[in-house]
Amino acid sequence: MTTTKTPPGELLLSLRGISKNFGAVSALTDIELDVHAGEVVALVGDNGAGKSTLVKVLAGVHQPTTGSISYRGKPVTLSSPAAALELGIATVFQDLALCENLDVVANIFLGQELSPLRLDEVAMEVRAWTLLNELAARIPSVREPIASLSGGQRQTVAIARSLLLNPQIIMLDEPTAALGVAQTAEVLNLVERVRDRGLGVIMISHNMADVRAVADRIVVLRLGRNNGVFTPDASNQDLIGAITGATDNAVSRRETRIAEEAK
Repeated sequence: MTTTKTPPGELLLSLRGISKNFGAVSALTDIELDVHAGEVVALVGDNGAGKSTLVKVLAGVHQPTTGSISYRGKPVTLSSPAAALELGIATVFQDLALCENLDVVANIFLGQELSPLRLDEVAMEVRAWTLLNELAARIPSVREPIASLSGGQRQTVAIARSLLLNPQIIMLDEPTAALGVAQTAEVLNLVERVRDRGLGVIMISHNMADVRAVADRIVVLRLGRNNGVFTPDASNQDLIGAITGATDNAVSRRETRIAEEAK
């Protein structure tokens, strides 16, 4: 696998000392994270590591208890999802929030319809095709009902919708979860195309093969804290050790067990 990628560009997002408490429970503690233009940062960790909480902080759903967030070198407050989106941070959550009874165009423009006097169906259709063509999407028609699309195609529509307002950062929450091999490859290609547009991508995933395929950096969270930054060619032993907190011997035993179970 080739791990040499184009050097990242402008520093878009910088988190310093981000903590989030829910009452007496500390979900995040002193998190630090940088995201540059034109790079994919994979955020990995076991369940309960703090990934979802961090995503919601960046999406404006949760407010950090302490710490600072800078966007393009300026301190910002992500007070709401609308504020995060207006700033340039878009999020595609795992459930995608698509309406199966509506077609592709309607889903892309849901809540953001072009309607100076009445719905401009032609303009929306043209814009939808433009977005999908830029992503080299394999969707037969923008008038296709969402209910008839595959999981990979639905993920494509959700990503296209996130690009509608020209964000600089896109967060993808488990974009390949429950997808087959072909659909997973399609989504990973989409991630690379988004990166190649010069956007910063934060990808949350449990699938290390997918992470290695597209990530420029792998950031590990454990128990709500930073626990290492790795390149995609890092050893399984190092990654599993950082994710689980296991000793080298325990990691070796786990790798052996996984290998035996796969036979």
